[in-house]
Amino acid sequence: MEEQKEAELSVTGVWIVGAVPDQEVRNLLSASVQNSSPAAVDRDELGELAWWRRKAQASMFTTSTSSPGDWSADEDALRLSTFFDTCHDDSDSMETMREAVMDQFPTEIGESLFVATARKASPFSALAYALGPDATLQLPGWFGEFLLDADQVRTQLPAAEETLTLTGATRRDSIERIHTWMTGLGDDPAHDADELLDGPLRVLRHAARTGQGAAGQVRWY
Repeated sequence: MEEQKEAELSVTGVWIVGAVPDQEVRNLLSASVQNSSPAAVDRDELGELAWWRRKAQASMFTTSTSSPGDWSADEDALRLSTFFDTCHDDSDSMETMREAVMDQFPTEIGESLFVATARKASPFSALAYALGPDATLQLPGWFGEFLLDADQVRTQLPAAEETLTLTGATRRDSIERIHTWMTGLGDDPAHDADELLDGPLRVLRHAARTGQGAAGQVRWY
């Protein structure tokens, strides 16, 4: 039990969104099609999505009694977190693809690279909780993971802009829900929620403007 607790305390969630040269994306997608095999389906994603839609408007956390301003996760939050994690393909072929894409990412954070990290929590999961299911599904790919060529970036950018360009009360509510996730399931009360909303869109806009592809990866370290 102590070893498990220690492992949980040391884990870091990461979400990376980066611009990738268009030709490299095309090469990677071509290789993926040639080497891919059907993935086993062992989860009821549609059923979990329907459950999330029913629960999306309610809070899945209660106020922490030990840390004022922080939150404690309810069972629904734990279930939603598990659902997000199981939506990612962890097959060997996909891991090989992720590593190949990582090699193509820019080396410095800026217009062409966004990286969010959080102790004990997935930044993308916090964002998805803040946005809700329908808005999350308007983002590229599947729950934070995608590989788009330049044409696909331009095609999908308007939906991403509609989803992530939040203002006023909607933005304030989203930032509060990100903070709730980061303290109720994570250990990152100072997480930059504004950058979590703005950073991925900045990269997608840069990729569209410069004729590049783009990729997103959800990882745990």
